[in-house]
Amino acid sequence: MTPADLSSTVLHAVRRAVDEDALRAPVPARVRVERTRPGGRGDYASAVALQLAGPAALPAREVAEILRVRMAGAPGIGRVEITGPGFLNFTLDAAADAAAHGALVRQVLERGTRYGHGDALAGVPLQFSHAREVRAAVTADAVRRLVRAQGAPVRISCHSTSDPDWARLGIAVDAHGQPPVAVDAHGQPPVPPAELPTEIRPVPAGAAAGELLARLGPDATRWGLLRPAGHDRAPLGGELLVQGAGNPLFLVRYAHARAHAFTLGARRLGFTSDPGRAVCEEPEALALLAVIADHPAVLAAAARHRAPDRLARHLEAVAHAFFDFHDAASPLPAGDEKPSAAHRARLALAEAAGTVLAGGLSLLGVSAPPYL
Repeated sequence: MTPADLSSTVLHAVRRAVDEDALRAPVPARVRVERTRPGGRGDYASAVALQLAGPAALPAREVAEILRVRMAGAPGIGRVEITGPGFLNFTLDAAADAAAHGALVRQVLERGTRYGHGDALAGVPLQFSHAREVRAAVTADAVRRLVRAQGAPVRISCHSTSDPDWARLGIAVDAHGQPPVAVDAHGQPPVPPAELPTEIRPVPAGAAAGELLARLGPDATRWGLLRPAGHDRAPLGGELLVQGAGNPLFLVRYAHARAHAFTLGARRLGFTSDPGRAVCEEPEALALLAVIADHPAVLAAAARHRAPDRLARHLEAVAHAFFDFHDAASPLPAGDEKPSAAHRARLALAEAAGTVLAGGLSLLGVSAPPYL
């Protein structure tokens, strides 16, 4: 059971309690669950009962008990406990959790770089507009990729003629010219508001595309422009080219290359990946599985909020989790050790991580070379 699955299970319990008139409170849009801290009980915890206590006019522990009885025995949950003033603590069913983890890895490997793509924005035509400025153009292009991955048709316009160097950054513009004014002479919208383009306006890069390409190349330029939030200045110095763990772009691409190297190494040793229960035995594997499971939600949120930086930061989290896993439990046997079920399962998880990294980089317009 992933954190998203557990959140949905808790939310279902809240809805059920409200429908049964056991709880009189508004149903939240989502329920937050997080891993328990060291010394805490169970695998995950939620403060939803404390959040609902006020609106329900009930003590938080009583709200927690109402929810606990409605989650006991739910698939994937082994035990639900109440601690402190009303925290719900969840211990997952190990057997069901292991099966879910194997299914997650298989899903990633089957869908490939399209894992996490969905239809959340299907049928919603979107229009974006931006100034003749490189960061705005790169951001609009990344937003186009993200919303298309969620099923939306997209059209992008630039206020004036495109910079010819943008083509070297993979940028395409559908139309040129200023978007229509927001109101006419009578103060009324000249077109339905939904048809007005959304303006993409990050803090300008302070340099032209040609200069950035000459100094950094296309991949580092795009990453440097997209990694910071749009309201922050984009650092565009030589640190983007450093081949070290302190450079997030290098870290993400190197993690992808290492995952590829594991596949080649296993092939030389005569075995292939196979998701299985053994993948769930190491804490580092569980942490990597958790960030992989978060990938679809991250893509949907990045598309919805027009925020490619969310995806970039998520890829960094996947890379960090991959290297923790890489250091703790190698997918390749050491010395004269024979490949085991654990090695095959770890290899499958490493390949899934590499797949997520490749797919995410592609949506940012950044290449994911198999070798660095």
